[in-house]
Amino acid sequence: MKKYFIAGILVWAPLAITIWVISWGLGLLDGVFGSVMHAMIVVLPNSAASDMQHFRDIPGVGILIVIAVIMVTGVVAISFAGQWWLKVWDKLVNRIPIVRSIYSSVQQVSSTLFSGSGQAFSKALLIRYPHADSWVIAFQTGMPAKEVTAKLGEDYVNVFLPTTPNPTSGFFMIVPRAQTIELEMSVEEALKHIVSMGSVPPNSSSGTPAIGSPHHS
Repeated sequence: MKKYFIAGILVWAPLAITIWVISWGLGLLDGVFGSVMHAMIVVLPNSAASDMQHFRDIPGVGILIVIAVIMVTGVVAISFAGQWWLKVWDKLVNRIPIVRSIYSSVQQVSSTLFSGSGQAFSKALLIRYPHADSWVIAFQTGMPAKEVTAKLGEDYVNVFLPTTPNPTSGFFMIVPRAQTIELEMSVEEALKHIVSMGSVPPNSSSGTPAIGSPHHS
């Protein structure tokens, strides 16, 4: 009975977690649209508000409209006029004392993560942590700031060390490049390996470089 029960969990757990994550994301999008629609219903006349409420109650319409708005925003943003309006918007937001610090930080992180030319999670590395006799998989996220490089005086790299099994939390570290070992596995394979706590091997045909003769990045 125990064997059958574990086998059933292994079948249903990935499916259940996948459905939960998708449902959470879709619910978040629908909630954003619902808030906008509620604000519009409040200010519209009674007849228009009633029609808007019926439209709001259509299943899935919120998600479709939010996706459409995001796509239209992207089309406008890459145009010449859109670029000009984005610059005006950035200048306006950056004049607000508290908002500008949050907005600029999120903007820089988003640009780094979603830009195709960004350095975020560019490669998987082996680094020594938490002591010299153990190794963990981390991700190179870029180069240290100029001031940090000037203070350290050596070749260092920025790395993100994710936790297991939740890779969204972790540690930001600056480590010497000479003490890292670049892995041939992709970032996606490394993430799967970390989330599975090492139980899911990467699909790369080549193995990890030997510690005695490492291939340094």
